[in-house]
Amino acid sequence: MRTHARAVVIGGGVVGVSTLYHLARKGWSDVVLLERRELTSGSTWHAAGLLPLFNMSYSVGQIHKYSVRFYQELAEETGMDTGFRKVTNVRLARTKDRWDEYMYYAGVARTLGVDVKVLTASEVKDLWPYVNVDGILGAIQHPEDGYIQPADLTQALARGARARGAEINRKTTVTGIERQPDGDWLVKTDKGDITCEHVVSATGNFVRKTGEMVGLDIPVIPVEHQYIVTEPHPAIQEHRRNGGLELCVLRESDSSWYMREEAGGLLLGPYEKGAPCCYVDGPDEKSEYELFQEDLERLEPHIETAIERVPYFGEVGIKQVFNGAIAYTPDGSPIVGPAWGLKNFWLNEGHSFGVTAAGGAGWQLAEWIVEGEPSIDMMGVDPRRFGPYASRGYLKQKNEEAYANVFTLHYPDEERAAARPLKTAPCYGRMAGLGAVFGSVYGWERPNWFAPDGYEVPADELDVDDTLTSHNHPPADHTGRIRERWSFRRSNYFPFVGEECRNVHENVGVLDMTAFAKCTVTGPGAEAWLDSILANRIPKKVGRLTLCHLLSRNGGVRSEFTVFKARENAYYLVSAGAFERHDHDCLQKLLPDDGSVQMVPITAKVGVLVLAGPRSRDVLQKLTDTDLSNAGFPWLTGKRISVGNAVADAMRVNFVGELGWELHHPIEMQNTIFDHLMAAGSDFGIRPFGIRAMDSMRLEKSYRLIPRELSIEYAALESGLDRFVHPNKGDFIGRDALVEWQQKGIRNRFVTMEVHGVTDVDARGNEAIWLGDDLVGRATSGGYGWRLGKSLALAMVRPDLGEIGSELEIQILGDRYRATVIEESPFDPQNERLRG
Repeated sequence: MRTHARAVVIGGGVVGVSTLYHLARKGWSDVVLLERRELTSGSTWHAAGLLPLFNMSYSVGQIHKYSVRFYQELAEETGMDTGFRKVTNVRLARTKDRWDEYMYYAGVARTLGVDVKVLTASEVKDLWPYVNVDGILGAIQHPEDGYIQPADLTQALARGARARGAEINRKTTVTGIERQPDGDWLVKTDKGDITCEHVVSATGNFVRKTGEMVGLDIPVIPVEHQYIVTEPHPAIQEHRRNGGLELCVLRESDSSWYMREEAGGLLLGPYEKGAPCCYVDGPDEKSEYELFQEDLERLEPHIETAIERVPYFGEVGIKQVFNGAIAYTPDGSPIVGPAWGLKNFWLNEGHSFGVTAAGGAGWQLAEWIVEGEPSIDMMGVDPRRFGPYASRGYLKQKNEEAYANVFTLHYPDEERAAARPLKTAPCYGRMAGLGAVFGSVYGWERPNWFAPDGYEVPADELDVDDTLTSHNHPPADHTGRIRERWSFRRSNYFPFVGEECRNVHENVGVLDMTAFAKCTVTGPGAEAWLDSILANRIPKKVGRLTLCHLLSRNGGVRSEFTVFKARENAYYLVSAGAFERHDHDCLQKLLPDDGSVQMVPITAKVGVLVLAGPRSRDVLQKLTDTDLSNAGFPWLTGKRISVGNAVADAMRVNFVGELGWELHHPIEMQNTIFDHLMAAGSDFGIRPFGIRAMDSMRLEKSYRLIPRELSIEYAALESGLDRFVHPNKGDFIGRDALVEWQQKGIRNRFVTMEVHGVTDVDARGNEAIWLGDDLVGRATSGGYGWRLGKSLALAMVRPDLGEIGSELEIQILGDRYRATVIEESPFDPQNERLRG
């Protein structure tokens, strides 16, 4: 065994071996894999081997697409049969909401370059002669989809890695991982130690034990998954003997199961409610090829629907039931990327669809390690999307919820209920009393919208179908009422959000944004350091604030910060709450080693209330002796002010495009400030508003979001950040790559579009944009602009189509609508209301 390596991969399942292969493929031959038993002896060996391209996540969709293509190339490269069978995959739809989901996904798939065909019920029957199509509205098919033999795939990856110089050590147990004074890692094993620059954890069910070795509480806990293999069915055997094609993979999403042919019989894999977490502290050290006792009683509802849909399934006996552990995260997507707080320690964990994701995850992680950046936007799988709030108790609840919801409808406005509320701002109770319907971001509860007193969704709009996955609403809230119905279309809250927008536009509103990520940057080197990493000029004068972007090395956008100069050598940075660990980890890893700069996270210590609307100055002036006039308090400045008997750092900036202030305050003063605002605003029509109203208004201002309009996949200039990026100010991260990108020519152009002819549906993001039969772009966000009275979409399109007046089409839920490129910031383009 080598004693030194460039990188050590821990874990010999399909994910770990794929990572090793791709590192070697990138030219790193001095890489080593350590496996405690045999390759595939963890979850890989009992995986069903399906390769579903379907995924609503942009990041995961890209990963899966690569895997399916790569596995075919791998077989040719290594000369090993991976057992890949391109039998295609058909997903059935029994409800209108499910059809909307499929049509939304079809648009996502087209922007990813994934082929999706729409089938009628009779066409499904042609593909699966034995299926009962009663009650089927239609289906979608992935022609490139199928299944693979996981063990064969893993061995092919191993052969390919060894051929490029990689070393694989089986029956080698890692006993410790230590950081050395020079920054290298020392990986201790029962066969000797290895010193390396990078460590990759791909340890599957053992991930929590691996994390403990380096002080990480990794947000992964496995869940038990069962699937049933039947005895052969004579009719299926006869069909194959007569030259019939192998049956495609069949998924009845509305009954939460998949089925495929297996050795003349059938394989059924349900995703049931009540499947428990397992290996909470990791498996036993002796664990190998381990299965749990089956529990068919949990599967009975799914078995019944399977027999109804495919009668052959009920005509044969059960050959074997597999019940094995599959790693899960709270949102069901894997964690792929850098660990927080540790340099050169990487995670490729939490793969609930590990066989499908292994190729793409290994590819992107290898690029990240070797090149310094992935080539696709990985924010959807970044390990830092979860924070320290994701404790064991939280994970058990959320991971079991994620498993039970694999096949449920993934509404764009869905807010899952498990492990909530967790983190609440002091004003949570006051907001709830005013009708708040809450969502959750990074563990924080925050109002999405406000329901009128006594309002509830009519009973006949709730779960009107009889499917196992029917759930178009959250549970009843603290009032005992169900106040929200989810949909891919305009839902019950649509008019109430409109009222909130109108009130902010005409009067004044207050919004809780305590979930903002916040930190201080201080020290004699603070200004120079910030200037060296951020693309915009750092505010020079105390009291000024600026929007600044941290670019990726390739000139894309990694993070966005509001930078406020509080004092000399002291800055206050605010960024999106959803990316707190990500943004703060990026900053911490860039800090100079000489101690000249200190960065301190303070999110939980500081509350934020946004006061916005034409009467906001009237309200706030009643509570402070600070001059709030334009002359005394200009736009894009901040001051510490009194708010009644409390204090706040007031910043004249907001994300809705109206006159207003963000009030950043000691969190223990939040309720005092909130009560002062509501009392002082009673004469001016003050009302709270939520995130959905904010989002509607930010669309009208063409304000960008990460990772939608801002992404490492788009050059900062493609995202229209010209006024925030200054290549001539001196060196900063991504500057040279951005200049080179600009010289080569941009591939995309950010635009705002008006969508015409819609009645009950708006773009959500990821919709395909067409010019005739040519795919020319993708929507990044969308919704209804209440101040303009227009359906809007923000998008990236082919550069020549970005001129105002360009006529395009956008595909929303399967239908095409005319879309016209309009001016940026169509509401108040000169910012007169912000400056008013």
